[in-house]
Amino acid sequence: MYSDRVLMQVRNLTVDYVGDHSVARAVNGIDFDIREGEAFGLAGESGCGKSTVAFALARLTRLPGLVSGGEVRLNGEDVLKFDKARLKAYRWNEVSFVFQSAMNALNPVIPVSEQIMDVIETHQPDLGAEGARKRASELFDLVGIPSRRLDDYPHQFSGGMRQRICIAIALALQPRLIIMDEPTTALDVVVQRDIIEQIVELKGRLGFSVLFITHDLGLMIEFCDRIGVMYSGELVEVAPAEAILTNPRHPYTRALGNSFPPLIGPRLRMEGIPGTPPDLRSLPEGCRFAPRCPHAMDVCRSVAPELRAYPELRSEAACHLLN
Repeated sequence: MYSDRVLMQVRNLTVDYVGDHSVARAVNGIDFDIREGEAFGLAGESGCGKSTVAFALARLTRLPGLVSGGEVRLNGEDVLKFDKARLKAYRWNEVSFVFQSAMNALNPVIPVSEQIMDVIETHQPDLGAEGARKRASELFDLVGIPSRRLDDYPHQFSGGMRQRICIAIALALQPRLIIMDEPTTALDVVVQRDIIEQIVELKGRLGFSVLFITHDLGLMIEFCDRIGVMYSGELVEVAPAEAILTNPRHPYTRALGNSFPPLIGPRLRMEGIPGTPPDLRSLPEGCRFAPRCPHAMDVCRSVAPELRAYPELRSEAACHLLN
C-alpha cells in the first residue's frame, strides 16, 4: 500500500524537439506526483510523450530534445538544476531505470556480473571488488536467478531472465524510485505475468516507488495504483487504476479501454480509435483529441480544456464534456 507522502513532484514539465526550421513540443506543461511506495503509470499511444517524460525525469534528454521548462522535485530538490556531482548521486542511488528491450540494455561482450558490479563499485567504492560481487550474488538471488550464473553472458539467458537482470541492476543501490519504460515489451504473456508478479513482490518487500510506462492499459490497470493517460504530449486524465477501468472520464481513456479485448465474458467487436495523433509541429486549436473524438463540440475545437480535479472521484480530467 502506498503512502500519501509525495516522493517526486512534477510541475509544468515541458520538453521540445528542436529542428532546423521547426519545434515539436513533445511534452506540454504536465503536472503529476509520485507518492512513496506507489506504482504510478503513464499510458497512451506510441508517440504520446511517455518515454520523453521518463528521460526528462532521469536527466537523460539529449539533443535535439530539450527540457525547456518546469520542475522535477525529489524531496524538495529540483532535479533539473542538479550539477554533475549531484546528478551522479541521484542516478541509481535515488532513482534507477529499467529500459525497454533488455538485450539492448546489456553489453553482449562482457559477463553480466561485470555490469552489475560496475554500478555498485562506481557508487559504493568502499565495498571493493569482493563486496560488490557478494552484492551482485544477493541481487541474483533476489530476482530468482541462481548466483552460479553471474559470469554468463547476456545471450546465454532467456528474454525474461535478461529482464530480471536489468531489474537486479536497478535494485543494486536500493533506490527509492524505479522508472520502468515498457519493461515487458517483446515478452510472451506468461513471462510478462512472471515479471510483473516479481516486481509487485519486490516493491512490497523493499518499499520503492515505480513509474511504469506502457501502451498496454490492461497490464497497467493490473499493476498500478494510479494512472496518468497521455495524449499528444498532455495529460488528459489522472485517476486510481480502478476508476480508469470502471469509470473513465475522458473520451480518449474510454477509447483506449475499448481497444483491448476482455479476457472473460461474451465476445465483443473491438473498435480502434479513428484517425491518427496530430503532428506535433502543427497542432490543432483547442483540444488535441477533438479531431478524433466522437463527442467533440464547437468549444472543443477552439478552447483547450484544463486538467481539473474531481475530488469526489479522486481523479483529474481535461475535457469540456465534464464542465
